[in-house]
Amino acid sequence: MMSEINVTPMVDVMLVLLIIFMVTAPLLTSGITLDLPKGDGKVIEGSDKSLDIGIDAKGRIFIADTEYKKQDVIPKVKSITTSNPAIQIIISADKKAAYGDVVELMAMLRAEGIMKVGLKTDPKENFKKR
Repeated sequence: MMSEINVTPMVDVMLVLLIIFMVTAPLLTSGITLDLPKGDGKVIEGSDKSLDIGIDAKGRIFIADTEYKKQDVIPKVKSITTSNPAIQIIISADKKAAYGDVVELMAMLRAEGIMKVGLKTDPKENFKKR
């Protein structure tokens, strides 16, 4: 009779679970560092190397002061990021813009593999830090 515990199957199961968690964890994270309009926003380093996408109060999308339809935004952004992969994507949304429009734009960018997306805020001088 053998008095030792065979741990090989347990190690195999744990390694498979570890791989599954390592692959799915980045997909589950949807948290983005946000600075709300009343917050103390930081100045973005190298802002001259950024692509500013604007959303106005009516939900219209602008890239470099040119209005684009929702279906035309991703091809334009992809062409810009293909020619300049180090460019930062910054979304500037009006205070009265619908939250859903901003999230939808961010989801469209993420679906195309553009993960580094920032939100532009207006820093306030009289903001108290907690």
